[in-house]
Amino acid sequence: MTARAKIRIVLLAALGLCGTLVAQDRLTENLAKYQRETDPVRKSRALAKLGDDQVDQAAKQLKAGDEIGALQTLEQYRDEVHEMVAALRATGVSAEKKPSGVKELQISLRGTIRHIDELIFTLNVDKRPFFRAVRNDLFTDQNELIDQLFPRNPDHSPTKPVS
Repeated sequence: MTARAKIRIVLLAALGLCGTLVAQDRLTENLAKYQRETDPVRKSRALAKLGDDQVDQAAKQLKAGDEIGALQTLEQYRDEVHEMVAALRATGVSAEKKPSGVKELQISLRGTIRHIDELIFTLNVDKRPFFRAVRNDLFTDQNELIDQLFPRNPDHSPTKPVS
């Protein structure tokens, strides 16, 4: 192997390490921002950004063979989402009229659930049920957000078209 090839390998390894460190710093920064926030709407927006980072972290943990760590990362995210959905509901603000926070979190959850589905298919069959349980909990929370955004109002019956 030539000296030039060795230098390329070292540079590629260093770039990979820098990318990992940047991603870890972004996760830490977004987690701190989420934990500091007190307003439910702003906190839900911070969680929407944090979710992608946490799922990416879980994917890296799975790639490294740390299935337990990946599951714990996803469970932490699930717990954060569940608390956030409850906090948004507790504000008493109609998400139909003021969708801020609820809409961003619902959209983020939709993408996160797809990403988790992709992760589940990479797992051995015996490990999948644990990850599916987390995914299903997130799906339930996503459905609750949809219900908040688009409530069924039995008082309004559909109007008949004029013939």
